[in-house]
Amino acid sequence: MRYGGNTSSVELRAASGRLVILDAGTGIRPLGLSLRDVPEHIDLLLTHLHLDHVEGLGFFAPLFASDCSITIWGPPQEGSSLAERIAGYLSPPFFPRPFDELPAKIEFVELGNETWELDGLTITSARVTHPGTTLGYRIEEAGRAFTYIPDNELGLEPRSGAELATGADLLFHDAQYTPEEYGARVGWGHSCIDDVAVYLDATKPRRSVMFHHDPAHSDDFLESMRSTLEERSGSGVELAAELASYEI
Repeated sequence: MRYGGNTSSVELRAASGRLVILDAGTGIRPLGLSLRDVPEHIDLLLTHLHLDHVEGLGFFAPLFASDCSITIWGPPQEGSSLAERIAGYLSPPFFPRPFDELPAKIEFVELGNETWELDGLTITSARVTHPGTTLGYRIEEAGRAFTYIPDNELGLEPRSGAELATGADLLFHDAQYTPEEYGARVGWGHSCIDDVAVYLDATKPRRSVMFHHDPAHSDDFLESMRSTLEERSGSGVELAAELASYEI
């Protein structure tokens, strides 16, 4: 339990105090409960709609605050819209209440490869290599950059997301498999540490964090993977951990 077991959700605070959340895995539930005061507005950036990245959304306390507005940013969906997919998930029979009865004011913005401004932040979204339409994000403020690419298969596309990761001050990147594990999981949408080592050498982030741990891996096994990745990349690497915080 040194690294934690919630699925992907990351809290980001801008200099202005604005709350931006990356993904809505189970970690978004304790995040919502930790807020002393519900903000007037929250921005939620979704990388994609696989269950481990949205399964906590219905248990995010601000959804039930009538004085809160939430903008959900994310990729377009084949044969439907982002709004329709989320509303379908947060409605019966998957959820006890119809989506349109949630008290918060919710709007949706579909994204492709683009850059926009948000209360002093410059945000860039780009497609990465993962089953379905999946985005990575680069968030910049005052000359500093944080890049979030939790699901990405470098074994199929070695440069996937490199435009987001290059020179980042802090990079969270998928590093789920050992090379031995990856051989039986090609096409599953995740990277092995050998490919991540090459990627880090090419993109040269200032600080790198292994993200999207395999739930079958113990803490000791994760640490052995980190040691191997450090040896092969020639640079320091950290393991994402529950409640870890970073100042950029």
